Amino acid sequence: MDQRVKPSPEEIRRARQDNPKMRERDLSAQLGISEAELVAAHCGVGTVRVEPRVNDLLTGLEAVGEVMALTRNESAVHEKIGVYDKVVTGNHNAMVLGENIDLRIFPKVWAHGFAVEKRDGGEIRRSLQFFDAAGEAMHKVHLKPASNLYAYQKLVAGLESPNQEPTVAILPSAAEGEGEAQGSVASIDDLRDRWSGLTDVHQFFGMLKTLKLSRREAVRMVGQDYAWRLDNHAVSALFHHAAAGEMPIMCFVGNRGCIQIHSGPIKSVKPMGPWINVLDETFHLHLRTDHIHEVWAVRKPTKDGHVTSLEAYDANGGMIIQFFGKRHEGEGEREDWRFLAENLPRIPNPTAA
Repeated sequence: MDQRVKPSPEEIRRARQDNPKMRERDLSAQLGISEAELVAAHCGVGTVRVEPRVNDLLTGLEAVGEVMALTRNESAVHEKIGVYDKVVTGNHNAMVLGENIDLRIFPKVWAHGFAVEKRDGGEIRRSLQFFDAAGEAMHKVHLKPASNLYAYQKLVAGLESPNQEPTVAILPSAAEGEGEAQGSVASIDDLRDRWSGLTDVHQFFGMLKTLKLSRREAVRMVGQDYAWRLDNHAVSALFHHAAAGEMPIMCFVGNRGCIQIHSGPIKSVKPMGPWINVLDETFHLHLRTDHIHEVWAVRKPTKDGHVTSLEAYDANGGMIIQFFGKRHEGEGEREDWRFLAENLPRIPNPTAA
């Protein structure tokens, strides 16, 4: 939207007051602005702009203790309660490898950060919120009652930006068209040859980059011995079967700047309208099933035998959510997971769908 027709910070704050229950993502869409602009409008009014120095953030968060980590995309929200421990810093890739909070972070994508305080009745809710250059939310950290408030305030003070203006410069989204690669001339034979030579699931992205293929293009091309299309209801079926069988799974939700992972069983699965929700003690997931355009079961060779994932894509070819059976490096795939993945309802002729 043209900058001249965007609402002023005062108008944004007024809209927030008039719609106290509306989610930030929904309110910013209604106002025709990014979520980062909505948050920035409150700088000096409960919000402090912080520098998105990811390595300093991650190393400082451990002292804050128990918090809730939230990563989302347009169609899925992934929330984990735990501690930011086992931090691995890096300028291109950073990781948190704790028992509950498990993240893969791409720091160069993080462009804007804010420490936010919101009054909810007599309570103050505190969070750290980080956005990319287009104003899309990459990751949020919400304090819990058990959090160390002193350590949090010290962390915010150390990250505080000298710029506390209530506006933020927004660039066009880099996510547009990410679901499909451009200019690939890869042949099916080349793809299958490289795919069959994989020895680790982490080699998959490099293969796609070399062949200039998107993930969805690759699974459509490779053939049904490596990837087969499932009915869109397969994701809901997976949740219910995994919960009923107390099967430990890995559930990945991500965006350009962060991928968040749950590893373990799930228990409480609650459908509500278009949403399917997992509402467990330390793990909440909210998934818009009506956004799912394609679901694929994908088989990748590794040195420990092949590994099977379930992947849901939106209409633009972007990954919404991905699942594996829980396993550790050097272990074979769980038989119960493999059986489930191979027996979910398939689309008989996916090329005609």
